[in-house]
This record gives sequence, structure tokens and C-alpha cells, in this order.
Amino acid sequence: MSETDPHIHVDRKVLEAGADFRNMITSTLGRAPDAPAIVTTGCGIQVSRAMTSPHPESVTCLACREHAQQEYARFADLTERLGGVPGSPIAGDQATQAARWARDRAQRFAG
Repeated sequence: MSETDPHIHVDRKVLEAGADFRNMITSTLGRAPDAPAIVTTGCGIQVSRAMTSPHPESVTCLACREHAQQEYARFADLTERLGGVPGSPIAGDQATQAARWARDRAQRFAG
């Protein structure tokens, strides 16, 4: 872990890093998961969780921004495909809306 790194990074598991994911786990299981103090980032280094952000406007590490952009774009593609599968647990219009949200997020990380 570098103490002199001035950049704000994104957690390698960017889709699982925000409050929305923690709230979903909490509502499902009835208890909040512990957040680790040190996380691996999208650029591959380990930093304090305090040096990460799920918000595109706050992330200053270019490699982490690229990682997050790719992860959100991949999620959008997978979600869109899942919505078109018969018997899918997510309806087509919900999949389209989720994919639109993820593509917007990817665009914000792309800059």
C-alpha cells in the first residue's frame, strides 16, 4: 500500500462497492457485511478504502476509471442479454432500464 499515492481509486469490484449493493445485501440477509479497511483497486494496487470512491467524478486514477468503465459496460451487455432470455428473473423493460443506467455510468467513467 502506497501512503504517498494522491489519487482516488475505484474498488476492483466496482459493482459491489457502493451503498446500493450493501443495502441490497443488508435487506436480503438482515445484517450488513463488514467492509474491509484495505481494498484492491481497479489498477491493481492496494489502498485504504477511504482512498476509493464509487462516484465517477471523484476518481482521479485513469487506470481505475478505465477499469470501472469496462466493468459497467460489461454489466450493461450482460443485463441486456439476460432480459431477453425466456424465463429470466428480470423482465425485458427492467433489463433495458438497468442496462441504460450501467451504460450511463460507464460513460461518466470514460469522461
